[in-house]
Amino acid sequence: MSAATVSDGRRPRRARPGALLRTAPAALLVLAALAGPLLAAEPVDKPVTAPYGEAGADALLGGDQLGRDVLSRLLHGGGALIAGALTVAAVVTLLATLLGCFAAVSPRTGRLVERAADTAILLPPVLGIMLLALAWPGGGRLAITVAAIVLGTPYAVRIVAGAAAPLAATGFVEAAVASGERVGQLALREILPNLRATVLALFGLRFVDAVYVISMAGFLQLGPQPPEADWALMIRENAPGILLNPWAVVAPALAIGLLAISVNLATDALAPAAARKAALR
Repeated sequence: MSAATVSDGRRPRRARPGALLRTAPAALLVLAALAGPLLAAEPVDKPVTAPYGEAGADALLGGDQLGRDVLSRLLHGGGALIAGALTVAAVVTLLATLLGCFAAVSPRTGRLVERAADTAILLPPVLGIMLLALAWPGGGRLAITVAAIVLGTPYAVRIVAGAAAPLAATGFVEAAVASGERVGQLALREILPNLRATVLALFGLRFVDAVYVISMAGFLQLGPQPPEADWALMIRENAPGILLNPWAVVAPALAIGLLAISVNLATDALAPAAARKAALR
């Protein structure tokens, strides 16, 4: 049996009813965040109200700690976060998929990958980000992106390797081994095509995780620096005036939460349940 006829050991499913409805919020929110700078009415660094000014006709969400338009800064602040999260999710998923597939068909590689992943997982994400930020003082967003990739790959490798291990023991892989295929051919031609659902679920979950990691770094001022417009940085900067203008804090917090929830719902709609459970282990 050819590997192309198998999909995670099951026949391909039809799209579930409501999948489009559940993926639409994520697509709309991402498009709105990326197009935000074109929709902003005011420059991100221009005061338009008094500090922590109330919402009004000139500023629909009021002003921040310097009187800048909260809505305009909100529209500018999502593009970089989404771009960073997409980069982290794509790179982590690619690295994890390749390493996991090779680990499944090569016992020696599998043991090496497993030991390295177990060691790397022991490092807490916050500590890892702080260490890299201290070692790379001017790294900014790039340093946080690299840290998120380094910290997220070991866990993702374990997920892919665990999903690929049962496939490595199936009949079509054994037949390929008997025919003389090399390790690289086994991993990329026989194992990888049967992990589409797992890879999709992993990509979605890594994106959500990257949103939280990058946002946490921004809140700690380890990534973007003032006066940049960044959702997490907006929360930190405006927290002292939350009672004067709650929207300066609530709006970016809601944006981060809605982004993570909508992408999670989209992943849930597109990926089969078995793949989601494997990626969450």
